[in-house]
Amino acid sequence: MNASIYDKTEKGREEITTRKYQLASRLRTLLVMIDGKQTATDIMKKVAALGLTEQNLQELLEQEFIIEVAVLAETFPTATDSSPASESIATTTSIATKSPEPAALEMTDAERFQALYNFYNETIKSTIGLRGYGLQLKVERAANIDDFRALRQTYVEAVQKTKGPEMARSLSDRLDLLLGIA
Repeated sequence: MNASIYDKTEKGREEITTRKYQLASRLRTLLVMIDGKQTATDIMKKVAALGLTEQNLQELLEQEFIIEVAVLAETFPTATDSSPASESIATTTSIATKSPEPAALEMTDAERFQALYNFYNETIKSTIGLRGYGLQLKVERAANIDDFRALRQTYVEAVQKTKGPEMARSLSDRLDLLLGIA
Protein backbone atom coordinates (compact mmCIF):
# COMPACT_ATOMS: atom_id res chain seq x y z
CA MET A 1 0.00 0.00 0.00
CA ASN A 2 1.37 3.44 -0.92
CA ALA A 3 0.46 6.63 0.91
CA SER A 4 1.56 9.82 -0.81
CA ILE A 5 2.40 13.10 0.81
CA TYR A 6 1.47 16.20 -1.16
CA ASP A 7 2.46 19.84 -0.88
CA LYS A 8 1.21 22.99 -2.57
CA THR A 9 2.89 24.16 -5.77
CA GLU A 10 3.52 27.83 -6.55
CA LYS A 11 0.16 27.84 -8.34
CA GLY A 12 -1.50 26.35 -5.25
CA ARG A 13 0.04 28.93 -2.94
CA GLU A 14 -1.01 31.67 -5.31
CA GLU A 15 -4.59 30.37 -5.27
CA ILE A 16 -4.59 30.39 -1.47
CA THR A 17 -3.28 33.94 -1.27
CA THR A 18 -5.03 35.63 -4.19
CA ARG A 19 -7.84 33.31 -5.39
CA LYS A 20 -6.53 33.99 -8.90
CA TYR A 21 -7.76 30.69 -10.39
CA GLN A 22 -11.18 30.81 -8.67
CA LEU A 23 -10.99 27.25 -7.42
CA ALA A 24 -14.28 25.84 -6.13
CA SER A 25 -14.63 26.43 -2.39
CA ARG A 26 -14.66 22.70 -1.55
CA LEU A 27 -11.45 22.12 -3.51
CA ARG A 28 -9.93 25.22 -1.96
CA THR A 29 -10.69 23.78 1.48
CA LEU A 30 -8.84 20.61 0.52
CA LEU A 31 -5.96 22.68 -0.87
CA VAL A 32 -5.62 24.56 2.42
CA MET A 33 -5.38 21.24 4.30
CA ILE A 34 -2.42 20.04 2.22
CA ASP A 35 0.77 20.89 4.07
CA GLY A 36 3.54 18.58 2.88
CA LYS A 37 3.55 16.68 6.17
CA GLN A 38 0.36 14.62 6.33
CA THR A 39 -0.36 11.64 4.10
CA ALA A 40 -3.21 11.83 1.62
CA THR A 41 -5.03 9.18 3.64
CA ASP A 42 -4.85 11.32 6.81
CA ILE A 43 -6.12 14.39 4.99
CA MET A 44 -8.95 12.47 3.34
CA LYS A 45 -10.10 11.19 6.76
CA LYS A 46 -10.34 14.79 7.96
CA VAL A 47 -12.30 16.06 4.95
CA ALA A 48 -14.50 13.01 4.33
CA ALA A 49 -17.38 14.67 6.19
CA LEU A 50 -17.32 17.44 3.59
CA GLY A 51 -17.92 14.91 0.83
CA LEU A 52 -14.41 15.23 -0.59
CA THR A 53 -12.86 12.11 -2.10
CA GLU A 54 -9.60 10.88 -3.61
CA GLN A 55 -10.97 12.10 -6.95
CA ASN A 56 -10.92 15.67 -5.63
CA LEU A 57 -7.31 15.21 -4.57
CA GLN A 58 -6.50 13.86 -8.03
CA GLU A 59 -8.20 16.91 -9.55
CA LEU A 60 -5.89 19.25 -7.58
CA LEU A 61 -2.93 17.18 -8.75
CA GLU A 62 -4.01 17.29 -12.40
CA GLN A 63 -4.57 21.05 -12.27
CA GLU A 64 -1.07 21.41 -10.75
CA PHE A 65 -2.18 23.01 -7.48
CA ILE A 66 -0.34 20.28 -5.57
CA ILE A 67 2.68 18.04 -6.13
CA GLU A 68 3.64 14.69 -4.67
CA VAL A 69 6.69 15.22 -2.45
CA ALA A 70 7.05 11.82 -0.78
CA VAL A 71 5.74 8.29 -0.87
CA LEU A 72 5.47 6.17 2.24
CA ALA A 73 5.65 2.55 1.16
CA GLU A 74 4.69 -0.25 3.49
CA THR A 75 6.15 -3.61 2.55
CA PHE A 76 4.97 -6.93 3.82
CA PRO A 77 7.14 -10.08 3.97
CA THR A 78 6.53 -12.62 1.21
CA ALA A 79 5.33 -16.18 1.81
CA THR A 80 8.63 -17.54 0.43
CA ASP A 81 10.63 -15.77 3.13
CA SER A 82 11.71 -18.42 5.66
CA SER A 83 12.70 -16.08 8.47
CA PRO A 84 10.67 -16.09 11.71
CA ALA A 85 9.70 -12.49 11.04
CA SER A 86 7.69 -13.61 8.01
CA GLU A 87 5.24 -15.39 10.31
CA SER A 88 4.13 -12.10 11.83
CA ILE A 89 2.75 -9.20 9.87
CA ALA A 90 5.59 -6.73 10.22
CA THR A 91 5.81 -3.54 8.23
CA THR A 92 8.70 -1.36 7.32
CA THR A 93 8.32 2.17 6.16
CA SER A 94 10.59 3.96 3.77
CA ILE A 95 10.33 7.47 2.49
CA ALA A 96 11.24 8.42 -1.04
CA THR A 97 11.50 12.18 -1.05
CA LYS A 98 11.15 14.27 -4.16
CA SER A 99 12.52 17.77 -4.25
CA PRO A 100 9.58 20.19 -4.66
CA GLU A 101 11.70 22.99 -6.11
CA PRO A 102 14.92 21.58 -7.61
CA ALA A 103 15.62 24.84 -9.45
CA ALA A 104 15.95 26.70 -6.13
CA LEU A 105 18.59 24.24 -4.96
CA GLU A 106 20.74 24.56 -8.10
CA MET A 107 21.05 28.36 -8.22
CA THR A 108 24.30 30.26 -8.27
CA ASP A 109 24.71 32.92 -5.58
CA ALA A 110 23.95 35.68 -8.08
CA GLU A 111 20.77 33.93 -9.23
CA ARG A 112 19.73 33.27 -5.63
CA PHE A 113 20.35 36.93 -4.73
CA GLN A 114 18.19 38.09 -7.67
CA ALA A 115 15.45 35.57 -6.85
CA LEU A 116 15.39 36.71 -3.21
CA TYR A 117 15.34 40.37 -4.23
CA ASN A 118 12.41 39.73 -6.59
CA PHE A 119 10.57 37.58 -4.04
CA TYR A 120 10.81 40.18 -1.29
CA ASN A 121 9.79 43.09 -3.52
CA GLU A 122 6.85 41.32 -5.16
CA THR A 123 5.45 39.81 -1.98
CA ILE A 124 5.97 42.87 0.22
CA LYS A 125 4.05 44.96 -2.27
CA SER A 126 1.21 42.47 -2.71
CA THR A 127 0.80 41.33 0.91
CA ILE A 128 1.91 44.14 3.21
CA GLY A 129 1.20 47.11 0.96
CA LEU A 130 2.27 50.61 2.02
CA ARG A 131 3.11 49.40 5.52
CA GLY A 132 5.95 47.44 3.94
CA TYR A 133 7.70 50.52 2.57
CA GLY A 134 10.38 50.49 5.30
CA LEU A 135 10.98 46.80 4.70
CA GLN A 136 11.32 47.42 0.96
CA LEU A 137 13.98 50.04 1.69
CA LYS A 138 15.90 47.42 3.68
CA VAL A 139 15.60 45.02 0.73
CA GLU A 140 17.04 47.72 -1.53
CA ARG A 141 20.02 48.10 0.82
CA ALA A 142 20.67 44.35 1.04
CA ALA A 143 24.11 43.61 -0.36
CA ASN A 144 24.22 39.82 0.02
CA ILE A 145 22.19 36.73 0.85
CA ASP A 146 22.98 37.06 4.56
CA ASP A 147 21.29 40.47 4.56
CA PHE A 148 18.17 38.79 3.17
CA ARG A 149 18.39 36.10 5.88
CA ALA A 150 18.47 38.87 8.50
CA LEU A 151 15.23 40.33 7.08
CA ARG A 152 13.40 36.99 7.18
CA GLN A 153 11.91 37.24 10.69
CA THR A 154 10.77 40.85 10.27
CA TYR A 155 9.20 39.97 6.94
CA VAL A 156 7.34 36.89 8.27
CA GLU A 157 6.01 38.85 11.26
CA ALA A 158 4.78 41.66 9.02
CA VAL A 159 2.99 39.22 6.70
CA GLN A 160 1.45 37.44 9.67
CA LYS A 161 0.13 40.74 11.03
CA THR A 162 -1.46 41.76 7.75
CA LYS A 163 -2.52 38.47 6.15
CA GLY A 164 -2.60 35.89 8.94
CA PRO A 165 -0.66 32.76 9.87
CA GLU A 166 -1.56 30.61 6.82
CA MET A 167 -0.21 33.19 4.38
CA ALA A 168 2.83 33.80 6.58
CA ARG A 169 3.62 30.08 6.71
CA SER A 170 3.17 29.69 2.98
CA LEU A 171 5.44 32.62 2.15
CA SER A 172 8.01 31.69 4.80
CA ASP A 173 8.22 28.17 3.32
CA ARG A 174 8.92 29.65 -0.11
CA LEU A 175 11.42 32.10 1.38
CA ASP A 176 13.22 29.37 3.30
CA LEU A 177 13.60 27.41 0.08
CA LEU A 178 15.17 30.42 -1.65
CA LEU A 179 17.39 31.12 1.35
CA GLY A 180 18.53 27.50 1.47
CA ILE A 181 17.23 27.00 5.01
CA ALA A 182 16.38 23.36 5.70
